Amino acid sequence: MISIKPSIQLIQRLLAAVLLSTLLATPVWASELVIEITQGVDNPVPIAVVPFHWSGEKALPQDVAQIIDADLERSGQFKALKRSLMLSFPYQADDVYYRDWSYLATEYLIVGKVLANETGFQVDYELFDVQRQLSIINGRFNGGRRDLRALAHSVSDVIYEALTGLKGAYRTRIAYVAADKKVNPSYYKLLVADADGYGAKEILKSNQPIMSPAWSRDAKKLAYVSFETNRPAIYIQDISSGKRERIKSFRGINGAPAWSPDGSKLALVLSKDGNAEIYVLDLVSKRLTRVTKHYGIDTEPAWSVDGERILFTSDRGGKPQIYQITLASGWVERLTFEGDYNARGSLTQDGRFLILVSRQNSQFHIAVQDLQRGTMSLLTKTSLDESPSVAPNGSMVIYSTQDAGRDILAAVSIDGKVKFKLPANEGVVREPAWSPYID
Repeated sequence: MISIKPSIQLIQRLLAAVLLSTLLATPVWASELVIEITQGVDNPVPIAVVPFHWSGEKALPQDVAQIIDADLERSGQFKALKRSLMLSFPYQADDVYYRDWSYLATEYLIVGKVLANETGFQVDYELFDVQRQLSIINGRFNGGRRDLRALAHSVSDVIYEALTGLKGAYRTRIAYVAADKKVNPSYYKLLVADADGYGAKEILKSNQPIMSPAWSRDAKKLAYVSFETNRPAIYIQDISSGKRERIKSFRGINGAPAWSPDGSKLALVLSKDGNAEIYVLDLVSKRLTRVTKHYGIDTEPAWSVDGERILFTSDRGGKPQIYQITLASGWVERLTFEGDYNARGSLTQDGRFLILVSRQNSQFHIAVQDLQRGTMSLLTKTSLDESPSVAPNGSMVIYSTQDAGRDILAAVSIDGKVKFKLPANEGVVREPAWSPYID
């Protein structure tokens, strides 16, 4: 058997019955997340995001520049100039006086304006290199009346990519399970919010546990496990319409759904044949194929980027380690060797880095293993870190942890240099899942 320290995420890796009894003692509810940056890189790049011009009669529902400012600072790589220190407020190229921003030791300047159109808003933006006194990039985004915040995130994505060379992931979303031990303790909620924690939307409410949310590749659906029938069952739910489908359930464990890269299949864990094994369900034909066949416990499937292999956690070697199986041949390969406990593995989009939970000195940390070099390093130092989920650009990992006795979400950059917390205003939050890019 796998030796696991008691906690919601870790108990999940064994038996559904044990997990159920544990979850029932941990009620669910929470409000929106609040980001608290706790660590950034040394010498972050100084930038200035000038308030975007708006000439409408009523105030805008969202401050576009403030959202961009917060997005870039949250990366830990930039330090934004306070508005109170700005000497001018340009919103177009002709109004930019580089000497003002050079005097303030600003390296990059972002200006723009918001215009109303027939369907909603138009956001124009431009990024300047202050030292070289030139425009780097400019553009425009259009959206509906409720899309202003999303438009701001889109600007952040473009600017982040222009300055770092890495595609931005600000216009993505996170799903998570929320809990409150004081209010309505019999209710559980699955929530979806923007990547910065804003705009939490209730996807499902239940008086039974909800767990293991997983995004479809088009970011339009969630698969998850619900105990609403007093036994584990896997559901797929459309986020916009709320329409959902229950996947055929079997006796015993039905858990850990994971979408294939093309969105046509789900990998899952079933114990219908007596032992926890990995299966693949074709969502079109409904054909179920058993992938692993071993007396050990096989769980926590995750797909390779090309969809040809599945990673999973198994105790077949005596201790929990991460393996991968090639679907065409059935060949199984062990990926982790350092330490006596490695689990919950997933890959960055380029396939190079393996994100996982590793136990070191009886404490569970988030770690990253470079599959090219074979080296592994710890990203966190807190004692009970679980459920890592990597951003689609591979830059950050969101996970659940404990802070001052509360279960919260936190994030760390893949190099460990940037960290921030996302505690809920109320209650506790667990099991985060970072969405793919949103078209």
